[in-house]
Amino acid sequence: MGTSVSEKLDQKTIEIVKSTVPVLEEHGQAITSEFYKLLFTNHPELKNIFNQTNQKRGRQPQALANAVYAAAANIDQLENILPVVIQVGHKHRSLNIQPEHYPIVGENLLKAMKAILGDAATDEILEAWAKAYQVIADVFIDVEKGMYQETAEQKGGWTGYRDFTVYKKEKESDVITSFYLKPMDGGALPSFEAGQYLTVKVKVPGIPYTCQRQYSLSCKPNEEYFRISVKKEPAISENPAGVVSNFLHDHIEEGHTIAVSAPAGDFVLDNERKPLVLISGGVGLTPLTSMLETVVETQPEREVYFIHAAQNEKVHGLKSAVQSIADQHDNVNTFTVYENPFDPALCDKTGYIDLDWLRSIIPTKDASFYFCGPEPFMKAIYQALQKWGVNEGHLNFEFFGPKGDLAS
Repeated sequence: MGTSVSEKLDQKTIEIVKSTVPVLEEHGQAITSEFYKLLFTNHPELKNIFNQTNQKRGRQPQALANAVYAAAANIDQLENILPVVIQVGHKHRSLNIQPEHYPIVGENLLKAMKAILGDAATDEILEAWAKAYQVIADVFIDVEKGMYQETAEQKGGWTGYRDFTVYKKEKESDVITSFYLKPMDGGALPSFEAGQYLTVKVKVPGIPYTCQRQYSLSCKPNEEYFRISVKKEPAISENPAGVVSNFLHDHIEEGHTIAVSAPAGDFVLDNERKPLVLISGGVGLTPLTSMLETVVETQPEREVYFIHAAQNEKVHGLKSAVQSIADQHDNVNTFTVYENPFDPALCDKTGYIDLDWLRSIIPTKDASFYFCGPEPFMKAIYQALQKWGVNEGHLNFEFFGPKGDLAS
């Protein structure tokens, strides 16, 4: 990380920032909710960057609160949060976040601290946080600079957005549709790592700002096309319907154009020799399908277990693609779990994935585990694998949206 934090911040500043950790633990989400309110009031143009659905659901303020808390707790050892910096850096690079955005964020974060904490946010505390924020921002800017450079310099690479044509639109299930994308300029495609995602930018009628969303690539790296497989997100209780997913399903057709940023993300396939276990719930199978398509080419002898859970067979996407791979490779084992199947004969288990069942189909816990799906699903899988005693370093997972907490 270059110069250590201890050389950039004096000891008193470090102590003041660390002393605010209990306050951030208690009031963190209130501060970050106020921060976003101030940010979008003072800089409405930033609605073009931030996912407003995640704002309404409260997920983004909670994720930011966790990040601010972690930064404060580790202000004297920021290398401890480097994995988070890299993960967020990928997201920022995909959204085209620039260095000039950071002072805007810092200014409004300090205002939010003062608004929520009142007199408890003394001038001394705010001054210490201003210094600390600059150091933290510099770490992100430095990491992201390297990512932008690497992305631009690779074959077929670009920065910002590039127009792609939808040359094929294919229904995968009642709720999932695949979009095959080719660059409008006819130029080369960059390679990517299985498990990475694209950011799609669209203008949705009736919404005054552009909308950006991340969708996992659901195909193996190739020189012809990108494929994203998108679930049409319905409105559920107080959660609104997915703005972009519904727009893509209902209004984007073959021949239409969408703007895309280059592949990003650190949820990527390893090249270990140990068995590979891919566990997905719902549309969480998209990055894992990319991994499956890739591993049978790059490591054709590797033992693979592909386990997918869905509500029922009508919403099970990419089923034929996965089954076709399994039919051609004896070392690929596929299992399907339906919560409420129309025909129980079409799945290996009804209900939910549990530890006893996982142990019965996976011969060893000494494997690389990758899992992705709705947060409650991922919590259940994470806690089951921990109970089994799987090495923490072998657990790999991806949130579709702001990062949550799987341990609690």
